[in-house]
Amino acid sequence: MISDFVKGKKKFGYPPRILAGIDFHRAIDTFTDAHAVTKETGKLFKPAYGAYNLAFMDIVYDHFLAMELTARGKGFFEKLVAATYEKLGRYESVFPPVFKNMFPYMKQQNWLYNYRFSSGIQKSFAGLVHRASYISESDTAFMIFKENYDAFKEAYDNFFPDILEFSLKKFADIH
Repeated sequence: MISDFVKGKKKFGYPPRILAGIDFHRAIDTFTDAHAVTKETGKLFKPAYGAYNLAFMDIVYDHFLAMELTARGKGFFEKLVAATYEKLGRYESVFPPVFKNMFPYMKQQNWLYNYRFSSGIQKSFAGLVHRASYISESDTAFMIFKENYDAFKEAYDNFFPDILEFSLKKFADIH
């Protein structure tokens, strides 16, 4: 969770297990951005958002992952989200400053759970724009998301087995 907020060599100031998590997150990001499906489908965002197109794809994938986990039923996704916030909360003392300031809002507004809703994606797109340089609006991204929903779902369905396999292997390598 904190990987995007830890810049450069600052990662080496973290305990080994957190450093391993940062490296794991970055490996997943690199794999995702280099994947043919992500690159091809990300082109839908490219005319409006240039190099940020793949960041928007990450949010799109988060939406479909949330939908998939919700479909497991019996409150599975809700319990997973609550456990994630609880576990993250144990490490607040080591959060980078920006994430430390953001975390209470993330929990209070339940960002992770709300990835399953269009409104949550719209807010995530707006948050990305707020933190980004060179882009100033997210309405176009949300329109692209809505208009190409089925194509994004197909991309997720084609991408997810590969990222799952990669992640499981990478996780096993770390441990």
